[in-house]
Amino acid sequence: MKIYSVNDKEFDENFSELLQRGKMDIDNVSSIVKNILDEIKTDGNEALKKHIEKFDKWSAKNDSDLLVKTDEMKKAYESLNSELKEALHLAYKRIESFHKKQLPTSWFDYEPNGNILGQKVTAVEKAGLYIPGGKAAYPSSLLMNAIPAIVAGVKEIVVCTPTPNGEINELLLAALHLCGIKKCYKVGGASAIGAMAYGTDTIPKVDVITGPGNIFVATAKKLVYGEVNIDMIAGPSEIGVIADKQADPKLLAIDLLSQAEHDEMASSILITNDTDIAKKTDEWIYSFLKELSREEIARKSIEKRGAIIVTNTIDEAIELMNKIAPEHLEVVTQNPFELLPHIKNAGAIFLGKNTPEPIGDYIAGPNHTLPTGGTARFYSPLSVDNFIKKSSIISISDQGMEEIGEACALLANMEGLNAHEKSVRIRL
Repeated sequence: MKIYSVNDKEFDENFSELLQRGKMDIDNVSSIVKNILDEIKTDGNEALKKHIEKFDKWSAKNDSDLLVKTDEMKKAYESLNSELKEALHLAYKRIESFHKKQLPTSWFDYEPNGNILGQKVTAVEKAGLYIPGGKAAYPSSLLMNAIPAIVAGVKEIVVCTPTPNGEINELLLAALHLCGIKKCYKVGGASAIGAMAYGTDTIPKVDVITGPGNIFVATAKKLVYGEVNIDMIAGPSEIGVIADKQADPKLLAIDLLSQAEHDEMASSILITNDTDIAKKTDEWIYSFLKELSREEIARKSIEKRGAIIVTNTIDEAIELMNKIAPEHLEVVTQNPFELLPHIKNAGAIFLGKNTPEPIGDYIAGPNHTLPTGGTARFYSPLSVDNFIKKSSIISISDQGMEEIGEACALLANMEGLNAHEKSVRIRL
């Protein structure tokens, strides 16, 4: 794994490369994705079936073949062993509990003159969830996307997931049943995003699309934004770790690998003020690699996209990590909560030696759909907010109009909007 020191002459150049880790070559695939979206918009289900045959290598002869049967979901759920079923329920309960705390309420403010101002919170009617498949299946992603939509009060939830060779993960089927999903379609990639954005004879047009995916999915979400709302444009997964001399290199190593095994493009970055920690963590990484079932993927990620940075102080480590703005950030120091006020940019923050990033992926409760590639500078984790909309409430009394109408008319006049001005004055 690459080890850099802030005192190296080439450090600024190397660090600049790290900051570009999340850059996706969207321009190179935009034309391909646009053609896919145009075909979905024009030909609907026929285009979907053509794309499934091309990309997922199975044939959907009828429109009904696109839909996952609810009987399959129920059967998969009932076939789970008791321990796995309990784990799934525990994850559901904790994720639901956390997201219920996010739920905003409508409110009204009554002014002394009789004016009423407020805000009305309403769930979107239809939400589309994209759940990745392919290299790995992610039932946890279904829970993380479906539960906040359910908590928000979304009436209709549509799920799309790729099914290579027509096969779907059994645990994902069980999770679909647990979440009460009735509409899940065997469609992946840009085709799925287009189907949910524009609607087809089988797949409903939705109001918002959430969920992670590859560069084709990310590009499709970017192109359909405006037709529907989206959560974010997410790239490869990543982890940042800040550690001092109190940290255990063995734990740091396996936590860094927990992200590297996702994807060859995943990034794992450790920043420490202790040279010994840096070297020992690197040694443990290569010790663990040979034990991993996804060794080849993790090794490519660690060697091409991973880095260890040695700083002079922990304050310097925090400063650099704020510039990186990682998707996941572990703080493994003697007093991690003391550092928290100084951490400005991170999708999710894991404090202390017993809080590895995977605990957030599955069971802690906060959402694991997070901003990547430095976008934690301005994006937030997926939440209930992604599935609601807010309307402003305004009701002006007779006295209220007398008090603020003249000022309103004056401002309208200054902007040269005569009808605006008269609309107010006629009431005075």
